[in-house]
Amino acid sequence: MSEAAARRDACATGPEDGARREDIAGAPRVVVKVGSSSLTRRGGAIDDERIAALVSAIAARVAAGGQVLLVSSGAIAAGLAPLGLPRRPRDLATQQAAASVGQGLLIARYTAAFALHGLGTGQVLLTADDLMRRGHYRNAQRTLDRLLELGMVPVINENDTVATDEIRFGDNDRLAALVAHVTRADALILLSDVDGLYDGDPRKGGARKITEVHGLADLAGIKAGRVGASGIGTGGMATKVDSAAIATQAGIPTVLAAARWAAQALAGEPTGTYFAPTGQRPSTRLLWLAHAAVARGTLMLDTGAVAAVVQRRASLLPAGITGVAGTFEAGDPVNLSGEDGTVVARGLVSYDATEIPGLMGRSTRWLASRMGPEYEREVVHRDDLVILAG
Repeated sequence: MSEAAARRDACATGPEDGARREDIAGAPRVVVKVGSSSLTRRGGAIDDERIAALVSAIAARVAAGGQVLLVSSGAIAAGLAPLGLPRRPRDLATQQAAASVGQGLLIARYTAAFALHGLGTGQVLLTADDLMRRGHYRNAQRTLDRLLELGMVPVINENDTVATDEIRFGDNDRLAALVAHVTRADALILLSDVDGLYDGDPRKGGARKITEVHGLADLAGIKAGRVGASGIGTGGMATKVDSAAIATQAGIPTVLAAARWAAQALAGEPTGTYFAPTGQRPSTRLLWLAHAAVARGTLMLDTGAVAAVVQRRASLLPAGITGVAGTFEAGDPVNLSGEDGTVVARGLVSYDATEIPGLMGRSTRWLASRMGPEYEREVVHRDDLVILAG
């Protein structure tokens, strides 16, 4: 057994004693995400036994009356062997070439594996841009809902052949959390090659697994790094914790578990780490602003404006703006930062970047009297604004 495999075995101890997670076990609609390292053998070739085991667990959930959406990494990894590549390439063009070869192989394996259980699949390739543009967002939502209504299992992946930052950062964990919100899922299962969140690096010994997280206080002092990174995938524990936060803040319970315990995780058994929901599902618009939208620029605010926006949840007026950076047009997402550079909010701006300097420090009444009534409006309306820090 390889050293890496031995480490995985040491970390994957299986289900533990504890209460059954009824919100997971009884969730009508579940999003399951699986990483590259949980689907492939050394060198990147697809492991049919791992695919079969995962599909079997999902098929059992569907047979019991549930709906499951599968967010699967692995396209780039699956393309390594056919292209004769010994490891994941670093340059973008070769990554995209590997993805174009590997995605077909990956979906073919899933299609064959689900067919053995009498289930069909539908491939859906997304990029962050599809969740940033509201028209695309709604189209993705309708497609996924319809696939589920037709009894299919959607198999979702990043469109790595055209994605840029998504490939470099390995965002399928985050994508899965956003898909869970888009489809109004009732639970999120993040499957990995480690069996949960630890308070240290489990490869070094002495680390304690955290079985439940009920809020940010439970994560104090924990450094979530790239535990379990195999050289095949790109994600790390930090992205999984961030993704769990996106889901739980929207009221979606989340489990982080080893892929080999997928069936147990779906059944609500106490395996891995359970992240309890901490908030209520926000509007699609606010979730998009907070987690999917990419800011096109930044507006710097004085202390009074920061307090008005963050504490009083007021709209941003021109009088409180001290600076502007970036190139954007009216309707684009922009960050709002304090005097120290900390981003405190994000919102949809009502003016082009070139207009802002002439408005800064002025009251809306003064602007309307000098420039016309159309200037008596907020720079960012409170209904188009989400708080990121308080």
